[in-house]
Order: sequence, then C-alpha cells, then structure tokens
Amino acid sequence: MSHQTTIYVGLNDSETGVQKFGTEKYLSILKNVCRSYRVAFSVQLINGGYFHEDGHYTEENSLRLTLMNVPEQEVMEIAKDLCVFFNQESVMVSSLTTSTIFVNEKL
Repeated sequence: MSHQTTIYVGLNDSETGVQKFGTEKYLSILKNVCRSYRVAFSVQLINGGYFHEDGHYTEENSLRLTLMNVPEQEVMEIAKDLCVFFNQESVMVSSLTTSTIFVNEKL
C-alpha cells in the first residue's frame, strides 16, 4: 500500500485578501520547496473557497500539491513552509492510503 498526501495552499494573502503575485511565482516557490526537501510531487492549479477564523469567506486560486510515500513529519514541515512563504492563515493537509503501481513498457 502507498500513502498519498495532498496539501492545499491558497494564493490570496492572509492580510490583504488578494493574490499579491502571479501564479507562476507561487508555482516556482512551491517547486523550490519540494526540490529542497527532495520529494517527487505533482501540482495542480484549482479554485476554492475558504472560511477564515474570523468567519469571513473568500474565494481564491489554490495549489493542490500531491506527495506519495512522504513521511508525515516531512509533509508537516513542507506544509508549514508553504504556509509561511505564501502568508496563509492555514493550509489544508489531507492523506489517504492508496494502491499505486508504476507501469513500464518499452518498444
């Protein structure tokens, strides 16, 4: 069995409520974080809504980062780094056990 973890990171700044930089800048930061932790990943740009701790609602672009078989402690460190680097109130971490196979084929 494999372990899949997904980290959802909003792109709106927690203080101003707007996306301060272009999406490509955030993708670059995320890729650098994953590279520095030496983890393989996939990332998707999605859109979502979030209720802040004070109750107000916002919709924003978000990045969905998927990691496979990365230890929980390391996932939490990555999540904390992204929370700080993207100036977020919080990031969401989701995990599940999956069945994963790699298929190789040559001509």
